Amino acid sequence: MSRSTRSKRSDAGDAPRATGRPQRTGPQIAPAPIAKESELVSPTTLAAAALVAAATVSDPSAAAAGSAGADQSAPAHVREYIEDVRLAGTGKLTWYGFHVYDAALFVPSRFELADAAAHRFVLELTYARRLDGKGIAEASRDEIGRLGFGTEAQRGRWYEQMLNLFPNVEKGRRLAGVNVPGSGVRFYFDGRFLGSIDDPAFAHAFFAIWLDERTRAPQLRENLLKGAAPLRTAGL
Repeated sequence: MSRSTRSKRSDAGDAPRATGRPQRTGPQIAPAPIAKESELVSPTTLAAAALVAAATVSDPSAAAAGSAGADQSAPAHVREYIEDVRLAGTGKLTWYGFHVYDAALFVPSRFELADAAAHRFVLELTYARRLDGKGIAEASRDEIGRLGFGTEAQRGRWYEQMLNLFPNVEKGRRLAGVNVPGSGVRFYFDGRFLGSIDDPAFAHAFFAIWLDERTRAPQLRENLLKGAAPLRTAGL
């Protein structure tokens, strides 16, 4: 049975958590044509776009990704899991002109997408605006369903676990997912352990949102995999 675990965090800069669910800040505001940076955006708009938007812009730094040797500039929580880490690629995601986040994929030297579940890898998103954690969980659940992963019961359980883990995010905050083969996904928020969902099936389904060939953001997928090892197949 899958389960989720949360870390106990004492950092004074983190938002207090009174229960298993992250504390929500601010009202759910319907988006105006031009959103204000200070607004917490509705989960049905930009939060969903954070996962499924089709408009992407390549990052010039992606061309240098995947160079030989371990990437010593990788964050500490990435190097903790991957000794021979390298930056496979980066990309920027936009939605109707809104810069939603920058993404980076860190992989080991022998990473191959055809057998991704057997490798440790890290996908990190650096957000460019405030987004609602509940909306991110909902969009994740919906995309996993669209891609055909899991049963209805599994997706319901995964949604509850994501809802309990994903915080509201603000500009500059970083949310990373670590694929741990045979275990599941470990999540980090600004480099600090956030919690885990211990289910290999969830890990495969979750990372497929970005890495499966059926993703809604194919250009972002291409950018993230630009420096990865040659692939044997196009799918995850």
